[in-house]
Amino acid sequence: MYRVPLLACLSVIAFLSQSASASPSGNNNLLHARQNADNVVYVTDAETFCMIMPRDAHTDIGDSEHPGGMKTYCSPNGKFSSAQGELPSNFWSQVDFQTGTSSRGARFAQLTGCIRPELVDRLNTNDGGGQYDSSGGANGQGNPEGSVCLGYNHYVELVEPAANRACIKCCDNFDDCPVNKDTQGCPDVISGNYFNCN
Repeated sequence: MYRVPLLACLSVIAFLSQSASASPSGNNNLLHARQNADNVVYVTDAETFCMIMPRDAHTDIGDSEHPGGMKTYCSPNGKFSSAQGELPSNFWSQVDFQTGTSSRGARFAQLTGCIRPELVDRLNTNDGGGQYDSSGGANGQGNPEGSVCLGYNHYVELVEPAANRACIKCCDNFDDCPVNKDTQGCPDVISGNYFNCN
């Protein structure tokens, strides 16, 4: 029997909700303002997640960072809308899932590890990569604008095809998801296991 992931259920509630998005003050508001299914991420475990990817095939991450250039892509277990793309089940060659409470006392959930960019037609294998997030970009509105992590206040994600590496972290505290290190790479933005991906 197929079980619907908890955060996928939360996403349906979020679509129906008219509540405002949680503020950077750290409120643990699980409901966000109405969001399009192709502009959300979430992390439940290593097999149940959604990430942002370029909307168009064979696009460098940096070149996708414009209105309409990005879209949600999910694991087969994580996809909950036909508006979302689907990543292959073996997108991660090695992945580490962590969840808990940060040193700042706030919840987080994250995936770090090695990817197979050649399996995703959105990506260019020689691309140095880039960052997507909920709280950076123009006026702190996110990149893509208005994007959220379901169940959390913030997220930061890096996809680095040339390094065969990716990472995504959802968090309640703004400082646990730094958006000012986008050129420094996954290990500097999100501490975790990267398995010597190259």
